[in-house]
Amino acid sequence: MFALILKWIGLALAMMFVGWVIPGITILNFTTALIAAVVVALINVFIKPVLVFLTLPINILTLGIFILVINALLFMFVGYLVPGVKVDSFWSAFLGAILLSILSIGLSWI
Repeated sequence: MFALILKWIGLALAMMFVGWVIPGITILNFTTALIAAVVVALINVFIKPVLVFLTLPINILTLGIFILVINALLFMFVGYLVPGVKVDSFWSAFLGAILLSILSIGLSWI
């Protein structure tokens, strides 16, 4: 249970870092980042596998690079769902999703 809470706070801090580093991504405060972290986790569990399965042919043709586009679109969707999270453009979401994925890999070691 403690590890789950630690990962949640770590993902929220990673979201805050992404909002601080990437221009075009704004996260209002830490509470908003905590809510966004929950939404990101739920989207990655329930929606992302369906999208990856539906786009499997294009993923095969692009050798998996299309996953980055899916991540960016899902990051934009989080910006749409969570008030206080603003994503200005696709390219901001693209860079933010890449950075958040890299930081999430580090968090998975906890």
